[in-house]
Formats: sequence, structure tokens, C-alpha cells
Amino acid sequence: MNQTFTLKEKTKEIFVLLIPILITQLGMFSMVFFNTIMSGKYNSSDLAGVAIGSSIWSPIFTGISSILLAVTPIAAQKFGEKKNNEVSSVVRHGLFLSVLITLIVIVFGFFFLEPILEKMKLPANVQDTAFDYLVGLSWGILPLFIFNVLRSFIYALGKTRVVMIIMIISLPLNFILNYLLIFGYWGFPELGGAGAGYATAITDWAFMGMTIFIVKKQEPFSSYPVFENLKEFSWDKCKEILKIGVPMGLSTFFETSMFAVVTILLSKFNVTTIAAYQSALNIVSFLYMIPISISTAQTVLVGYEVGAKRYKDAKQYSWLGVFLAILIAIITGLLVVLFRYQVAGLYSNESAVINLTANFLIFALFFQIADAIQATAQAALRGYKDVNLAFIMTLIAYWLICLPAGYLLAHYTSLGARGYWIGLTIGLLAAGIALSIRLIYIQKRKFVGPAMNEVG
Repeated sequence: MNQTFTLKEKTKEIFVLLIPILITQLGMFSMVFFNTIMSGKYNSSDLAGVAIGSSIWSPIFTGISSILLAVTPIAAQKFGEKKNNEVSSVVRHGLFLSVLITLIVIVFGFFFLEPILEKMKLPANVQDTAFDYLVGLSWGILPLFIFNVLRSFIYALGKTRVVMIIMIISLPLNFILNYLLIFGYWGFPELGGAGAGYATAITDWAFMGMTIFIVKKQEPFSSYPVFENLKEFSWDKCKEILKIGVPMGLSTFFETSMFAVVTILLSKFNVTTIAAYQSALNIVSFLYMIPISISTAQTVLVGYEVGAKRYKDAKQYSWLGVFLAILIAIITGLLVVLFRYQVAGLYSNESAVINLTANFLIFALFFQIADAIQATAQAALRGYKDVNLAFIMTLIAYWLICLPAGYLLAHYTSLGARGYWIGLTIGLLAAGIALSIRLIYIQKRKFVGPAMNEVG
């Protein structure tokens, strides 16, 4: 990363970091897409099993990953302060935590996975596939978490293209492994949907292997002794990561689980409504990768500038990210609304589902704008390492505004399922406004340099 002096230079710097992050996010989305589509080509019960398994794993993975991604703002600030030894220590203790968290997840899964699936009262073949799929995934938990820590380190140094290249190399491997292990070609075992879990796990080991090699051999990463002094463990260093990471992880978990609860509540509607909601949500989730990529770049840049005590630059990056996300959300949202019937037609051949999905997508425009504000405002706060109050704000917005408002509008007005989209939008907008106010407060009251010109 380089110090920037003009708005044009800052915009360019955001895009330099943003584009590789976005391609990486698309790659991760593609892996889930491969798992789902190829399992569906095997048979419908395996598709259902993989979908159930993914719905269980997704909130856990996103929540825990957010804990480990706390390495990014901490390391970025240390990098800005030019404290290279402390950068290495943060990453090293992130690796310790990844091993510890892996053990906790595996023990939890060993005792509770089967009872959870049994309580869902699934058909036997669907339950078996979901269980086997998650067992397959479990072999990749450790390398996946280690990869996320090293990815956070790489991002903190502003070298986001490295992770993009690793993802591009790994995608064909994941596709081929899915093909071989799901269908049993070329002498490989025919595992059905469970094969998608094992294919993902093997790909996770490839992620980790390539990343470790690059971190050890390639500059500027190799100048940081990340893998040295592994016996020097400090619980205080781990607590520093957890202090930032746990609120980040819980915030992500509660956001993900909120959508899961809405999906469950919508199950009381007819099949057409459920299918239309899932189609619209899939489209919105795909587009959400843009603001989430902006927010990742934002956290890195704000953290770096705060570490360097260039608070005016940190402030400019904060609001530039917010405005950029809003602008892109408006443009992509309008395109989706204009072509909503064509987009909806990609997901179904039934006119009733297409029409209702298209109707939902009108509401999704406003949803995207609100989501862009809250995602980027929260990301800027993470760059300042201000996460505790942000977590409380998002928890209130998600669970005390989004869900109640959506439920009341859906069940006590003529809006029906559309009420949930409005409720989600209201809650996310409330989160965005509250987080933006907190960001203004932090910038005016806490991060003011010795000279007044450091805050613009």
C-alpha cells in the first residue's frame, strides 16, 4: 500500500485492493455453486442433503471466519505503525487460534451434529447425505481457518491479488474433484453429495499449501517471521485478536442467522412464494459481494492510515467506501429492476415464480442500498478497531427491528411475503444510520491528531 494525497489516488487505491477481493469472493461463491449444482445433477435427495448441510455450516463458518479476519485491521494498523515484529506476532497468534477453534468445532460437531439433524426430521437419505457432506467438509476445517488467517495477513499488507491468483488456480481443482467424487469417475469412489464435501476439503488443503508457500518464499511476506518462534505463545496476544474478532464474528453470525430465520418463517407460505424468495435472495446475495469486497478493502486502508496516524486519510477512505458502495448498489439495483423478469427467468420456468421473484426484486433495490451503507460503515469502524458498540447496534437492528417489522408487515398487512423484504430493509437502514453516526463520533472525538489538519 502507498500513501495517497488526492481523492483520485484514494479511489484508485480502493479499486486496486477491491477488484482482486471481489474476484476472490466470486470464486468462493462458485465453489458453493459447484457443490449445489453438481449434487443436483446426481439426484434431488443429494441436492437437498448438500443444501441442508450448507445451511448448517454457513453461519458457523462465516461467524468464525470473521473472528479470524480480525487479524486484518490489527495487522494493518501495526503495518501502518511500521511495527513489523508485532505484525508477525499477530499473525502467529491468529494461527494458534485457528487450531484451537478447529478443535472446538470438531468436538462440537462430534457430539451435536447427529442430534441436530435428527431433530430436523428429514427423510433418511437426505439426512445421511447432509451428515456425510459435513463430515467430508470437516477434513478441511483446519486448513480453511489457517488460510483465512494468512489471507488476512496478505490483505493487511495490501497485496490482495495474491489471494485472487490462489483462488483462480484452485477453482478448476475443485470442479474436477467434485466431478470425480460425486459421480465416481476414473476409478474414484462414487460418493454422491458427500463427495462435494470431500472435494471442498481437499481444495482447502490446496488453498493452505499454496498460501504458506507464498508467505514463506515471496516478498514482502517472507520478511515477516510468521512461522518462527511458534513455541512463544501469549494468551494476551490471542485476547487482542478475540477482543476485536468475537464482536465481528457474532455480528456476522447474527446477520446470517437472521436470514435463516426469515427463510424458516417463509416456509409457512406456499411453494411458489418460497421458491421466489429463495431466487431473489440468491440474486441479492450475489450482488452483496460487491459491497462486502469494498468493505474488506476499506478495513485494510482505514486500519493502515490509523496506524500511520494519518487520520484525515482514514476519514476520507471511510466515507469514500460508503459512497462508492451506495453508488454501485444503486446502479446494479436499477439494472436488476429493469431486467427483473429476465433475471428471474434464470431461476425458474414457472410464470408464477418468475412474476413473484420479479416483484420481490423491486424491493431488493432498496434492500441493497441499505445493506451497502451498513456493511461499509461497519467496515470503516473495524479499521478503527471499534467493534463492541457496532455489534450491539447491528444485533438490535437485525433481531429487534428487522425480524419484528418483517413479521408484522407480512402477517398483519396485505403485503404478505413482501413484508419481510421491507422489514429487512428497515432494519438494515437503521443499522446503517446508527453505524454512520458512530463513525462520525469516532472520527471527531477519538481519532484527532495533535494538529487539527489531521481531521478534515
